[in-house]
Amino acid sequence: MAEKNVAEKIYEAVEAARKSGKIKKGSNEVTKAIERGVAKLVIVAKNTEPKEVVMHLPALCKEKEIAFVEVPSKEELGAAAGLHVATSAIAIVEEGEAKGLIKELVKK
Repeated sequence: MAEKNVAEKIYEAVEAARKSGKIKKGSNEVTKAIERGVAKLVIVAKNTEPKEVVMHLPALCKEKEIAFVEVPSKEELGAAAGLHVATSAIAIVEEGEAKGLIKELVKK
């Protein structure tokens, strides 16, 4: 799981990608983005219930060699994605202005 400051950077990257690039929201959309090979980074909320909703994503990301990271809160993830509700998963498809930030996160 991401440490607090890393989690903040991830939320920041999601916001930047939402404003200047393209993101997919929710486990179904994220699964499709991974399977199509268009996801650059996949972010999953650790507090997702039931866990089965997102359990398949880490293995799928590994198979497709896509960066995967967990954050503590689906509420904060939803807010970063510009939603008024919580979301269990986000895939960044086009980085936009978040490109540098994402490269830095993927290295870690």
